[in-house]
Amino acid sequence: MTNGPTGRIDFNADIGESFAGYQLGLDSEIIKYITSANIATGFHAGDPDWMARTVSLAVENGVGIGAHPAYPDLAGFGRRNMDLTPDEVRNAVTYQAGALAAFAPARKLQHVKPHGALYNTAVTDAAIAEAVVSAIKAFDPDVIHVVLAGSRWESIARGQGVRVARECYADRAVTPEGTLVPRSQPGAVIHDPDAVVERSLKLATEGRVTAIDGTEIDFAADSICLHGDTAGAVELAAAVRGGLEAAGVEITPMNELVEPVSSVGDD
Repeated sequence: MTNGPTGRIDFNADIGESFAGYQLGLDSEIIKYITSANIATGFHAGDPDWMARTVSLAVENGVGIGAHPAYPDLAGFGRRNMDLTPDEVRNAVTYQAGALAAFAPARKLQHVKPHGALYNTAVTDAAIAEAVVSAIKAFDPDVIHVVLAGSRWESIARGQGVRVARECYADRAVTPEGTLVPRSQPGAVIHDPDAVVERSLKLATEGRVTAIDGTEIDFAADSICLHGDTAGAVELAAAVRGGLEAAGVEITPMNELVEPVSSVGDD
């Protein structure tokens, strides 16, 4: 895999986050613009019925199916940290990936991307990152691991010889160190459509991003994420995809960007 921008990038979104009779987000609209879907698996949002519906929606639109496992935190939408052991994390990820795969064609997932606090913990805690990576690898060695670009988590995943998609965010601010700014801080979520599009273009064409303090840092990635629960998410998705394509960036499913597992690590 190259270390910089290639003129091709995957576009993913977190969807399927409705629960029982409560519908969150406009999944049927957002899915028209993305190439990969991170589908909630019941621990932070979603349930068996919504999982089945969302997988069907992804299949109908030719979008890659990914599990979006979280800490068991429905009340906090998976955004509160939990003191789980690595074994508990490994089992939670395995359980959720298996649940979503049961609804997928041929019981196969394209990728797995942790959600919320679990994602953020994997960025900073090597033991949790190891647990996440080992769970996904044991579940299916061909599944793509979506990780924060440039993180220690990425290094751990590559060290395990798995398929890795480096991720950046269209609508989230980053620190000068390249980690996500906590949602509790002002400016953590970017709502201005022009700023989101400009940010996405810089990420895709230059492999760089402007951190929250105004400095520019390297941030080469394979996939850009847009949160499905961000205000105006459908309009943002359309604007990001339109802006990228107008700039000559080819929106490409991550399965076509990341080498098969047999090629990982080859020169």
